[in-house]
Amino acid sequence: MKNKYFKSLFFSTLLGVFVVGCSSDDSSKSEDEVVPETPRWITVAGSVMGTNPGDGNGGTIVYSLTTTDAKNPETQVLAFDNGFQVKSQRTARLQSAEDGSNLFSIQYTGTNGGQVDKYLVSGAGNFLETNGANISNYAGTSPRWVKLFDGDKTGVAVNVKTPRSNNYDSETATVNTNIPYEYTVGEATVLSFGLQSLNINGYKSYDLRLTPEEESKGYHIFRLDAPVLNKAGNKLLIGVWMGKTNPATGIADASSYARLGSKTVVVDYPSLENPVVITSTQGNGDTSGYRSFNSFLTEDGSIYQATQRDPNGSKILKINTNNQYDNSFVLSLDDALGIEGAYIDAWRYVGNGIAYALYTHDGVSNQGFVARLDLNAKTASLVDLPYKAGVDFGQYQGFVVQGKEVYITFAPIGENGNIYIINSETNAVTKGATLVNKAGNNFIGVF
Repeated sequence: MKNKYFKSLFFSTLLGVFVVGCSSDDSSKSEDEVVPETPRWITVAGSVMGTNPGDGNGGTIVYSLTTTDAKNPETQVLAFDNGFQVKSQRTARLQSAEDGSNLFSIQYTGTNGGQVDKYLVSGAGNFLETNGANISNYAGTSPRWVKLFDGDKTGVAVNVKTPRSNNYDSETATVNTNIPYEYTVGEATVLSFGLQSLNINGYKSYDLRLTPEEESKGYHIFRLDAPVLNKAGNKLLIGVWMGKTNPATGIADASSYARLGSKTVVVDYPSLENPVVITSTQGNGDTSGYRSFNSFLTEDGSIYQATQRDPNGSKILKINTNNQYDNSFVLSLDDALGIEGAYIDAWRYVGNGIAYALYTHDGVSNQGFVARLDLNAKTASLVDLPYKAGVDFGQYQGFVVQGKEVYITFAPIGENGNIYIINSETNAVTKGATLVNKAGNNFIGVF
């Protein structure tokens, strides 16, 4: 099987040389001439069961194939037999270079938690570790991170230390009820590093405070994730997961409390200074996502973000070029799809106002769906896929977008499935390579 991929790579290399050698005068091409597809590795990621099916706690396996093989349903992807295990005690947080040539990972928890690893993608289970760095001294052993869309130059990791109330006594590890409750806060860290050198570019730590009224009721920022750089390149917008303390006890509020408006932290870039919290009136969910990008910069400079844990279902919100929420815009998945309790596990903007969302909703058990979103029209439609119980996008991480083609993995936990390629203009679906699964394991994306 390896020979097959080396032959594909050799052919792709010759194709690339041919294209370069014949493209010195673009003006000589006819309008009807077909431009050959740019060769690219497609890396499939799978999570290994730990204790329970689909938990992913047994680690992360990756396996790469050519775009040609990825589109062929006769191709069998034996990731769990012949793939490469990415270093990480639990499910690794993966990102890839825009051309698919490199894979980046930050190990999550464990002895080497916070280790940044970079791998050269070479086909099948061949991944060569090229260099690494450790950011745990700054961002902890389980940082959340994404790469910026800046030409594979920068990654940004974020973390919030366990929030504590003002009357928490660190020496006794208890709440001193003799001291009146005022607020809960956890020290946040924002760190940027180079994706090529893996050197730390800079980091800042600070307490992220809400309004006195919000804090007096116990609200605080529990987690940060999914940073995105604005079009001007001078602000970083970071998703927020909110938490709440019971002011009477000083410990986490386990009741069903009212949600605040969706929030985002905005910091100066590249200095990472001057954090400001902005609030939406159109959503009440968190904006942190889970294992993948959750905010996207679009062609006109707007930023769109998804919400999770919203009492009225996940929504898509909009942030204008002034780095403030546009409270005249909202796309509710519940309203657009005629469902209740929509929850976006992962989503990806693909261009021209079109995005794809992987989601679930009330009334189904362990069942994921895929929808095409038209942000301009504020509409959504279900993608035609072989839906069945066990398709779980809860840990989904990666999409590949090549022009109008969107690649996703689609398989129930512990069962075979396929790569699917969706045409973002027509929403037509093409079945690609067969994903060969094992009991309890799950496919969590392509890169």
